[in-house]
Amino acid sequence: MNKNIILCGVGGQGTVLASRLISAAAMDRDLPVMSAETIGMAQRGGSVFSHVRIGNGLFSPMIAYGEADIILGFEPGEAVRMLPYLKPDGAVVVSCRPIMPVTAALTGSAYNGDEMIGYLKKKVENLTVVESAKACGKIGSPKVLNILLLGAAVQSGALGLSEDDIRTAIKRLLPEKFHKLNFAALEYIRKHTLNA
Repeated sequence: MNKNIILCGVGGQGTVLASRLISAAAMDRDLPVMSAETIGMAQRGGSVFSHVRIGNGLFSPMIAYGEADIILGFEPGEAVRMLPYLKPDGAVVVSCRPIMPVTAALTGSAYNGDEMIGYLKKKVENLTVVESAKACGKIGSPKVLNILLLGAAVQSGALGLSEDDIRTAIKRLLPEKFHKLNFAALEYIRKHTLNA
């Protein structure tokens, strides 16, 4: 199995943890993994993205334009920003909940994410839009966004990992007190994932 995965969002959304869970799940299956992260702006609400590559014959952790099998977009505008990396038949899993960029907030610009979701619907055939605000409300925590997106990526089939692989990685990387909440997120998304 060879997979090129991009995760993108805004600082504080859990993109780095999600990339580490994917990497751990792949390593548990004895698959080679390379990853690279850009997290410098995380504390200021800036863009954060990770490249995760799984499989043999990898010489760089960076994914070239047009080579990503799947993009996990934690924020609609960030998903649009990373679209040049997606393969023509690639998949996008995106949260529909927007986070207004600092620059837009400072200039008084309007941004609700709808235009970005509309753009993704036009450009991406294999698109899964996660109603993340609703899901987090049902589960009882906003901190499960990353697990919701991972679960939706599993359900799409484009991630190449199973729900059990992700559960095992959660058990290994997260303290036990967080297991139940994160497993509830996986269960919720399994029952409620719909392609756009």
